[in-house]
Amino acid sequence: MGSFSNHNENFLRELIIDEATALGFDDCGFSKADFMGEHAELMESWLEKGFQGDMSYLERNKDKRYDPRKLVENTKTIVSVTQNYFPSETISNKDNYKISKYAYGKDYHHVIRTKLQKILQKIEEYSVPFEARAFTDSAPVLDRAWAERSGLGFIGKNTCLIHPRKGSFFFIGHLFLPFSLEENPVKSSDYCGTCSRCIDACPTGALVAPHQLDAQRCISYLTIEHKGELPSDLKTRFNDWIFGCDICQDVCPWNRFAKPHQEPLFLLSEGLKKLNKETWNNLTKDQYNKIFKGSAVQRTKYDGLKRNINFIKDPDSTSKTE
Repeated sequence: MGSFSNHNENFLRELIIDEATALGFDDCGFSKADFMGEHAELMESWLEKGFQGDMSYLERNKDKRYDPRKLVENTKTIVSVTQNYFPSETISNKDNYKISKYAYGKDYHHVIRTKLQKILQKIEEYSVPFEARAFTDSAPVLDRAWAERSGLGFIGKNTCLIHPRKGSFFFIGHLFLPFSLEENPVKSSDYCGTCSRCIDACPTGALVAPHQLDAQRCISYLTIEHKGELPSDLKTRFNDWIFGCDICQDVCPWNRFAKPHQEPLFLLSEGLKKLNKETWNNLTKDQYNKIFKGSAVQRTKYDGLKRNINFIKDPDSTSKTE
């Protein structure tokens, strides 16, 4: 096995970029691992307002969240990657409920992490043993902030990472490496301008201001993360969303540039194609387990999904979990 010391920085950067491209990632960027002061302040302000709702895990491990070197010792470079999940085929909107596009196929956590591990394996072919970690929405990491810093887009008013030529339907992953690699030159800019379509379109008023999301009113949070009863004052505003919500992305002008992904594992599953309101309403636990095996929809579990369906299918229905 070769030693990294025998290869220059550019070789390793190109090796990572080439492998990321071969694995189907859409973009790859590099940034220096250090304390994220500005984003730490924004996060603390957001937490103080109670916008995190039941997501108490966001209040823990703050030192590791704001400084990657405390999460993985000796980290010097953050490699950030994005993976498009914009579908060529969507769920029928005829007599049907809605789920977020990111949950159409296999759970992205497993898909992205597996690809990141393959990049690490490729690096190991040219390096002495080293400690590194791969993350995708699975640890105290400021995912969008690091992606922005790596030059992969900007954080829009809807709080999503947006690429000016590709839109926002992307998963984000990171590698924490103990090598110092050249950063991507980044000029942080907000390209939203005076546009407020995402804020205006949110049916529950969760986007209380530009870049300010109150999770307690967000359909995505309520249908996935929230474990208790759903707020009765929002009963008529869910617009048939039962797992997640894409409204603030669907209305974003930057997504007119979104192109269908090329990842077979993210294709709309055959089980989802066959569902309509009647079959959703009568979905059994066995059917749920079969249709959503290996899917991100398992995050809300069967009882949570039934709670969401019951909440919106009948104006007089209960919001309690069955």
